[in-house]
This record gives sequence, structure tokens and C-alpha cells, in this order.
Amino acid sequence: MKKIIVGNWKMNPASLKEAEKLFANIAKSLSGAKKTDIVICPPFLYIEKLKKLSRKIILGAQDAYGKDVGAFTGEVSPLMLYNLGVRYVILGHSERRALGEDNEVVNKKIKASLTVGLSPILCVGESERDENHSYFNLIKTQLEECLAGISKNSISKIIIAYEPVWAISSTPDRRDATASDSLEMSIYIRKVLADKFGSDAHEVRIIYGGSVNEKDALEFLKHGEVDGLLVGRASLDVKKFTEIVKICETLS
Repeated sequence: MKKIIVGNWKMNPASLKEAEKLFANIAKSLSGAKKTDIVICPPFLYIEKLKKLSRKIILGAQDAYGKDVGAFTGEVSPLMLYNLGVRYVILGHSERRALGEDNEVVNKKIKASLTVGLSPILCVGESERDENHSYFNLIKTQLEECLAGISKNSISKIIIAYEPVWAISSTPDRRDATASDSLEMSIYIRKVLADKFGSDAHEVRIIYGGSVNEKDALEFLKHGEVDGLLVGRASLDVKKFTEIVKICETLS
């Protein structure tokens, strides 16, 4: 199973011209990468243009709606994304949850995405770590409710991204997560999935996100028990993102 590096551009950059330049430079810098799935998730309106710039880099989206057609002003459906060439979609990101998105909504989006052939990247993560370790129950609830009704045959198509909210760059008073934090949660996530899906859970890729950069990528990939990384801010820097992928290549 290949490792995967996912770049989440969020609401950046400000123009199509900048997006094309960034994407093209990343593609050029990583032309020799062979052992890693490289995914870039740009804002919706850049996807069609960027698709034409590289066959090596797989396009992802930052969100999708829970239905394919209808009177849903402002939404973008999984089918629209798939038809544009998108193959992965980030769902349940903490920044979406902060806007009011709950596990039930995420569950509908996962099902709709799977139906059309997209691979969901389900984000889970706690806001804080307490001494009673109740954050384990939070992660379990997120997984069980977001994956409710998902068949054993489909679970291997889903990627789980553990992204502790307290480590994300946009969180006030944030602090760095460690490979030990990732290891602990990766093992726990794998257990929850195994309890729910049996041996099919072994096919699920678990990745780490949360202000990961070129300086700590090796530590997470080597000791965090993960199959890849979800990269935020560093994915907007060609040198940093390239370095992260090259680190992954050396370990794959």
C-alpha cells in the first residue's frame, strides 16, 4: 500500500495565476516521485485548470455536498467533482465542523462521495487532551457516527486523517503534537475500525495532519504509525511540500 501526502491549500492562493504557478512548480519538483500518492486539494474554482497541468499529481477537493443534484445554492456535489477529475475529497475537517457541520452531515457526504467513486479523507480529532482521556471517546464517536452505514467493502476506499485541533496553526494557543501522540491515536483508531469492520479495517490508510511540516514529517512518518500526512500551510510552499514528499519517498 502506497503512502500518501495530501496538500490542503484551504482558501489559497488569491488568484488562478498564482495557483497555476504553484501547482506547476510542485509538479516539476516532484516529477521523479514514484512511491507516494501525491494529492493536492485546491479551492473548487481552480480544479479544472490545474487538472491540465499534471498527470502525476492527483486532484482532491476540500469538501463536497451530501447529494448529487438539486436546489442547494452554493454547494458542489461529489458527482460534479468526479466529472472534473477529482479523486479524493476532504470531509469533516475541523474548520468545517467549527462552522456547524456535525457527524451526521459528514456521514451523508461520505456516502454520496463513495457512490460516485471519490475516496473520502475523513478528518477526526479532539479540541483538547484531558487527564481523564475522554478524548478517546470523542474520536470513537466521530468514527462510529461518520462511518455509520458504510459497508465493509467500502471502508478500504476511505482514508482517516487524525488532526488534533489543538495542534492546528489557526488554533489560539496551539501546541505541537508529537509522533507519540500520533502513534497512540493511530493504534486506537485502528482498533475502533477493526471492531466495526473486522479484517477489512487493515486496508484503511491512516494519516496525520496538524501543522505538519518538513521539519517534523520524518518523525511522524517513521514513528507515528501513519500511512501519510495531511499538509496545510506547508503545502503552499514548493520547497517545503517537495521536501515532505521526498522524505516519504525515502521511507516507502
